[in-house]
Amino acid sequence: MELFDEIAAKVKGTGKTIVFPEGEDKRILGAAVRLQKDGLIKPILLGTRADIEKTAKDNDFDIADLTIIDPTEYPEADKKAMFDALLERRKGKNTPEQVEEMLKDVSYFGTMLVYMGKADGMVSGAVHSTGSTVRPALQIVKTKPGVHRISGAFLMIKGDQRYIFADCAINIELDAPTMAEVAVQSAKTAKIFGIDPKVALLSFSTKGSAKGDMVTKVADATAKVHEMDPELPADGELQFDAAFVPAVGELKAPGSKVAGHANVFIFPSLEAGNIGYKIAQRFGGFTAVGPILQGLNAPIADLSRGCSEDDAYKVALITAAQAL
Repeated sequence: MELFDEIAAKVKGTGKTIVFPEGEDKRILGAAVRLQKDGLIKPILLGTRADIEKTAKDNDFDIADLTIIDPTEYPEADKKAMFDALLERRKGKNTPEQVEEMLKDVSYFGTMLVYMGKADGMVSGAVHSTGSTVRPALQIVKTKPGVHRISGAFLMIKGDQRYIFADCAINIELDAPTMAEVAVQSAKTAKIFGIDPKVALLSFSTKGSAKGDMVTKVADATAKVHEMDPELPADGELQFDAAFVPAVGELKAPGSKVAGHANVFIFPSLEAGNIGYKIAQRFGGFTAVGPILQGLNAPIADLSRGCSEDDAYKVALITAAQAL
């Protein structure tokens, strides 16, 4: 089966509900219609009903079965419950007046639906910035126990090849504990896509071939990964060729269970990760799916503002799979 056929098979019939704060956008509405029609998830669209209906009419979308919530027309009792929950969540950090303003923002409104259990996940970012999506998630949903930072992974696909690259989207600088957290979270993400994770923590050095604080950081991160998950195959510090090419891995890191066979690649900085995934995408012909936000208490996805309808469809499937 193709990857997204596999994910669809996992998700279908589970009744997962995904909220889309940008329901008036043509791409989002088209993806929601398809997801509903295919019986994969239950979409909730946020926005002005008249605007959503106009978009549907202009593009010949059948939205009869879709759930649409106009935050300005949300029932008073539900609105009060949401207000009280957010005020409690932001206790000491925001005033009642600020909370009232926050809930006028569809990103905060959608995140609260997830927090209150009225949706299993959220997909946003087609119109809004990454900050507008991530900020409410960090303030309301927050990170999983033991996780101090979220991260952004990309699923890299080409034919039958599947790899995870991280962090390529969130943390500009990673210290050793953060890099270790990203590695463990990325291994969990890999399993969603049927990848048996073998994690390489990348550097410009392999097993002490070079010296410096940047090398020590990656070696320390690797040791931390082994403490966090002793059963996870992970190794570092490894250069990319040592991590990926069997002959080079055997030469540079003999005896390693990961070198030459890695499928989850953890970069030492956002700079390296972002450059790395785009080189693979443009030079290597890989499709990059993501960023997939990792480490949150509930799945929330950040689309690119240049996304297509198909991107939104696929990311919604991934988000539903994260909620399983």
